Amino acid sequence: MLDLKNQNSQQAAMEAFFFGYQAFTAKADEMLERRGLSRVHQRIVFFIARYPGLSVKELLNLLGVSKQALNTPLRQLLEMHLVESLAPESDKRKRLLELTADGVRFEQSLRREQVKLLQRAFADAGEDAVNGWLAVNQALAGKNADQ
Repeated sequence: MLDLKNQNSQQAAMEAFFFGYQAFTAKADEMLERRGLSRVHQRIVFFIARYPGLSVKELLNLLGVSKQALNTPLRQLLEMHLVESLAPESDKRKRLLELTADGVRFEQSLRREQVKLLQRAFADAGEDAVNGWLAVNQALAGKNADQ
C-alpha cells in the first residue's frame, strides 16, 4: 500500500500514472497526428461511438467543455465526414451526432490499439488489480463504481 503522506510514495504514484497515461495515449496520438487531429478529437469520436445519437449538449456535458471549445474540433470532424449531425423528426432544432462509416472505422482503430495495451496490462495484473484500477479511475473521475 502506498503511503501518500510520504513524498517518495506521492512521486512514485504520480510517475506511474504519468507514464501509464503516456503509454496509453502514444499510439492513438500518432494516428491522430497523421490526420492533423488531437486527443480532443478522439474524446469526441469515443463518446459519439459510445452513445450514438448524442446531442451536442450531452456531448458538452460529458466532455466538461464549453460550446466554444467544442466548436472547432467538432466542425473539423464534420468536415472530414467522420461525424454527422442529424436533426430528429421530433425536434428539428436539436442536433444529434453519429459517426459516419469512416468515423466508425477511425474510432475503432484508435480504440483497438488502446484495448490491446489494456488487455496486456490486465492479463499481467490479475483480477484484484484490475478491479482496483477501475475503482481508482472512477474515484479520480468522481464516480461511484455502480454509476
